[in-house]
Amino acid sequence: MDERITNRSKSFRKEKILIALLFFLLFFFFAAPAATANAYNRTSAVVLMNAETGEILYEENANVKMEIASTTKILTAITVIENSDLFQWVTVPKQAVGVEGSSIYLRKGENWRVLDLLYGLMLRSGNDAATALAIITAGSVEGFCAMMNETAIKAGAENSHFTNPHGLHDADHYATAKDLALITKYAFDCPIFQTICKTKVYNATKKVGGFDVKVTFYNKNKLLYSYPYATGVKTGYTTHSGRCLVSSAQKDGVHLICVTLNVYDTYGVSKGLFERYFQEV
Repeated sequence: MDERITNRSKSFRKEKILIALLFFLLFFFFAAPAATANAYNRTSAVVLMNAETGEILYEENANVKMEIASTTKILTAITVIENSDLFQWVTVPKQAVGVEGSSIYLRKGENWRVLDLLYGLMLRSGNDAATALAIITAGSVEGFCAMMNETAIKAGAENSHFTNPHGLHDADHYATAKDLALITKYAFDCPIFQTICKTKVYNATKKVGGFDVKVTFYNKNKLLYSYPYATGVKTGYTTHSGRCLVSSAQKDGVHLICVTLNVYDTYGVSKGLFERYFQEV
């Protein structure tokens, strides 16, 4: 009898240890902060910044390294603008055809102006446009990423690293919400960038077999259609990053940048922060 009780007691202790271990593992997986971008974003981050002064007006997890999806293309765009002839006609490189994810459906042998590819990049979030622009600008994706990282440092983004021009998942591709706001602030110093990212509809032209073919791009940024003070900038989403948005708004001479990373109601949160601050000034 005593032996049965002893065995039962030992078994019970083992079950308690296993249950405790299971709870620990579950807590670590779901609650651990996203200190690096080597796994799915496990937290959310928000920054509201004055686009003129760089003053941070609101922040949550501003310096946590996170995956940022297609908001990467803000840095891609300004890097291209600073290093390319925007009105040059270029041929689509074969590496840009069939890139996974969002696309403007580039085809081998097509000719585009660099400027029109930039609109496809920013309005339609074309991963193929990002790849084409990278190769056209630097000769290779790797060379372009080196340029991106140099541009990020110029913008003051010291806690970010970029390994591709589109934002598809890579363990070594990450940024912080603060850095992304600084990159956007830097890009806003360029009037061409400002014009591109706030455009709702753009009519591009590509050359196919000697013929001009019209292509219309509609901006994916819903805030441009629903909020009268919106002035850009870029949406983003992957299963690793969650819903991301870098948005901007201008009212009564005040220009704001809002970054939301892994925020489900990204449009609502961004608009709410804009309204809250505009009421205070």
